[in-house]
Amino acid sequence: MKFFYSLALLLLSIAAHSQDNPYLFSDDIKKKVEDPAQSQSWRSQMGATYYSISGHYKPALESWDQTFGRVKKLNTADSLKFTKLIPVNAKEYILKKADDEKIIIINEAHHNASHRTFASSLLQGLYDRGYRYIGIETLEGDSLNTVKFATLNSGYYSKEPEFGNFIYNALKIGFKLFPYEAEGNNKEREIGEAKNIFNFMQQNKEGKYLIYCGYQHAYEGIHKSWEKTMAGRLSDLTGINPLTIDQTQFSEKSLLKYNEPLLKLVNNTVPVVLKDENQMIYNGEDKELYTDIKIIHPVTKYIKGRPGWMLHENRKFYKIPAAQLSTYPVMVFAYRKGEFEQKGIPADIIELNTPQDHHFLILDKGNYDIVIKDKEYNIIHRFEKRIK
Repeated sequence: MKFFYSLALLLLSIAAHSQDNPYLFSDDIKKKVEDPAQSQSWRSQMGATYYSISGHYKPALESWDQTFGRVKKLNTADSLKFTKLIPVNAKEYILKKADDEKIIIINEAHHNASHRTFASSLLQGLYDRGYRYIGIETLEGDSLNTVKFATLNSGYYSKEPEFGNFIYNALKIGFKLFPYEAEGNNKEREIGEAKNIFNFMQQNKEGKYLIYCGYQHAYEGIHKSWEKTMAGRLSDLTGINPLTIDQTQFSEKSLLKYNEPLLKLVNNTVPVVLKDENQMIYNGEDKELYTDIKIIHPVTKYIKGRPGWMLHENRKFYKIPAAQLSTYPVMVFAYRKGEFEQKGIPADIIELNTPQDHHFLILDKGNYDIVIKDKEYNIIHRFEKRIK
């Protein structure tokens, strides 16, 4: 993680290259990050961010791995140890643990939208167990508690469709959302974030707390640069040991060769955690900087050209009618009814370059405005659709 740009520096860089429309064709993203004056690390992270926000899941992984992809090998002893671990459904395990917790901290990789989908799957179960507040790192204010959905002004990473869906679902269920980002970098930032969360908790005590963050902010123990992370410092302030959950280490990479060896051994089809013969949860090999739980996400299976993890019991495929597609390439956006005019976040986006591409959106039940833009980002078609 030491090679990553800080969030503050990355967002300043993004802002310098941004425009009113954050949703870009993949070819335009390639041009945007082809800057020989910038480092390969910068190009990888910026590209991954742009691809993710624009709904390009696989290209986001590929861009990230141009710099951070590593081939890792497993020794015989570890291989033997790992084969004895038993996979347990991660959602079910976390919700069972949540009964006895007061604070849960779960992280994401900012370029991996599947982490938001999994976090969203926990929301109803957490609410049923007394959780009422969600702190979200990227938020820039709390006005969305009034309007009940995220907008382009709510934050940066929250512009991505699955992040927007996560926020929408949380508000619909009844959660109160709050920002906690702090100024500065490294130790100063970790202290500031923890203080902001703690101050919110002092004023909002009628329920439990879910804290959603990026990468190592969820880790406990000793950090080489920060001394303690936000999670550790929040524990010090509250006197509460949070349940910390990492989604980042054992998530798929762009190529199988970059995946963690453990991910290859488990070969799971749903997110899992691993138990040993003593019912202890495997939480990684690093005992100085750790989380309580490591989620092992499955390798994505694609259905009709879309990531299978996007589908769940309430979501359906919707095929864009050929009659609505008079030219290519296009970007197709699905906005919940009434949100497009208020700069809401699309519930889904697809880019179509030829008539042979898969023409499927994945949407929850509800009423939508389908907006189609051409290569110059002009709206060429707009129509309503109800998903039953």
